[in-house]
Amino acid sequence: QVQLVESGGGLVQAGDSLKLSCAASGRTSSNYAMGWFRQAPGKEREFVATISSTLSTTYYANSVKGRFTISRDNAKNTVYLQMNNLSLEDTAVYYCAAARIYGMLYRDRDVDYWGQGTQVTVSS
Repeated sequence: QVQLVESGGGLVQAGDSLKLSCAASGRTSSNYAMGWFRQAPGKEREFVATISSTLSTTYYANSVKGRFTISRDNAKNTVYLQMNNLSLEDTAVYYCAAARIYGMLYRDRDVDYWGQGTQVTVSS
């Protein structure tokens, strides 16, 4: 069992930056692929970014590419999402996810564990 706890969400203005953290506990292992997903009001949950378990290869949704950066610190069992130049469209609940898979995590159905989510609100 793995527990994921997100933090770092909040209310910011368009153009600002925010850094989310996801702390993993329990049966933690650096062999988990990690990902960030988000769900805006009235919309389905969507993939944001992922980092692989082995080579720390990253992959991003087109909507955040060039603005968001995912990273992981296996010694701290923590994954981060640095979000720059935030826009109104980035407003959503952001979820951390983990999967014991080889490669990257970008599909809901591959997720083994979800965090509780953290709200990010971008105002104009």
